[in-house]
Amino acid sequence: MKLAIMGGTFNPPHLAHLICAEEVYDHFKFDKLIFIPSARPPHKSSAEVLDAEHRYRMTVLATKDNPHFEVSRMELDRPGRSYSIETVRELTKSNGQETEICWIVGADSVLEMHIWKDVDELLKLCNFLAISRPGYDLSKADQRFLKNVQVFEVTAVDISASEIRQRVRRGKSIRYLVPTDVENYIYENQLYTRKVKN
Repeated sequence: MKLAIMGGTFNPPHLAHLICAEEVYDHFKFDKLIFIPSARPPHKSSAEVLDAEHRYRMTVLATKDNPHFEVSRMELDRPGRSYSIETVRELTKSNGQETEICWIVGADSVLEMHIWKDVDELLKLCNFLAISRPGYDLSKADQRFLKNVQVFEVTAVDISASEIRQRVRRGKSIRYLVPTDVENYIYENQLYTRKVKN
């Protein structure tokens, strides 16, 4: 089995995430593509990350119409910080040693791989697919990581989750940046407003 993993905070999930995932799935013919929201990302301040349950629910809403997308609660249900190496170990154990796992990351993540937990073991356990992103120069990344990372060009859609959050706080429209169900969920739950504590 060939599994593609798309991890991230999904704070919130937006159309660029979905376009990227669909193009990767279509090109590489994976058996399944699993979105795994990070519950407690180790390299981000908890103040800037919305409650994991909200992010999980939005990711489910964003992907519900695509039959080859799944969303996993794996990192939400596991205590402690959300480390990629622990997720890959768990996936290998549950799906078998013969399962080929490919982790989809943004170009910005490749530049930060040197701070990932047990990154050398991680690179042995799974393949990495780096998605091109505007403004990131992969030639600056550690060369030992680039040997284990395949770069894949996707349709350039420069949507930023942080910009979406700022637009909500400023009362600006986020229509066509996120799926309609996600947009409705954000407004119904008053997410990303200064008045509501996450």
